[in-house]
Amino acid sequence: MKTREPISAEIWVLIAAAMIIALGFGFVAPILPQFAASFDVGVMAASAIVSVFAFIRLIFAPAGGALVNKFGERNIYVLGLSINAISTALCGLAPDYWTLIVFRGFGGLGSVMFTVSSMALLVKLSPPSQRGHTASLYGTAFLLGSIAGPILGSALSGLGLRAPFFIYSGAVFIAIAIVLIFLRDAAGGRPTSTDTRERMSLAEAMGMPYYRALLITAFAHGWANFGVRIALLPLMAASVPAIGAAWAGIALTLFAAGSAIAQQVTGRLVDRYGRRPFLVLGLAVSALATAFFGWGENLFWFLGLSALAGVGAALLGPASQALLGDLIGTERNGGQALSTYSMALDLGSIAGTMLAGLIADVLGFGWAFAATGLVLAAAVLPWLFVRRPPRTRLRPA
Repeated sequence: MKTREPISAEIWVLIAAAMIIALGFGFVAPILPQFAASFDVGVMAASAIVSVFAFIRLIFAPAGGALVNKFGERNIYVLGLSINAISTALCGLAPDYWTLIVFRGFGGLGSVMFTVSSMALLVKLSPPSQRGHTASLYGTAFLLGSIAGPILGSALSGLGLRAPFFIYSGAVFIAIAIVLIFLRDAAGGRPTSTDTRERMSLAEAMGMPYYRALLITAFAHGWANFGVRIALLPLMAASVPAIGAAWAGIALTLFAAGSAIAQQVTGRLVDRYGRRPFLVLGLAVSALATAFFGWGENLFWFLGLSALAGVGAALLGPASQALLGDLIGTERNGGQALSTYSMALDLGSIAGTMLAGLIADVLGFGWAFAATGLVLAAAVLPWLFVRRPPRTRLRPA
């Protein structure tokens, strides 16, 4: 029996940094709208503090990919984290609403640089036979941080609305220090003049049916799990007497916990049996858990489907990241392909929040979640028509 190669020290550094960053983000995210509202603005303006971050991520994603191509993954990773840390501290110092919006938007720029470069580093450092497992470990670190962050934030709520920003900023600086100390020799940290790796152009990536199908999956995944679930689930819980607003946080925690637990298995299965079967299965499970979500007014139905949706997300995440690595290859720089994938996620999140919110206003939450389930189901179709790619490095698909 073949012995599995151990996870490299560089990968564990990225996982540790991801845990710290997610912990800090989970700590500050719940109080962002409250902090914005403290400047005497309405609900819509207070909500904009969340959407401006995603919007800046979306429009600057191509620049993030170009920077990774030019300056290397590790350098842009550290720069993105530094911008994020500085912008977060500045948010804590913001004297008014519009200054807060500017500083928060600046953080979106750092976030997209960090996201694209971290994906590129995982592609570079992960052996092809362990890409699914590596992606599941990395995703689990983010999920655990996201779960623990709000709990920690609630425990320290007496510190006020500004203190969490400084704590989050400090956590990111700790992550930067870890990366600078332990990831010094990671691939992608060299200047452009010595980086002789082949670059994958966006045109080449778009010419691959698997990549195009992956973009559609990312759009649906972002629509459902980063947009609609976060934006509409709390509103639905508050509107149904049998559920209540207090259970919204528990449902989101169950989603994250279900995903974190399932990823301990799905990552290894993706490496053993291939990427495409689990992408199809993940979309199907997510569609099933989402399409009927808005029709139930039973608490156990509400919580059970939330956990099931987390399992669907756990199938999608490792398989998507592993397939991206297969398509780009270890010896190539794929910044543009990675940034476009990130854009598809963000675009789906923004479109899902807006369109499903409109449907909920006009027809109700049942139809909003049903439409989201339909988007997920439609994303299965491209996978039914793509053929197994002939190149050796794509064999796991």
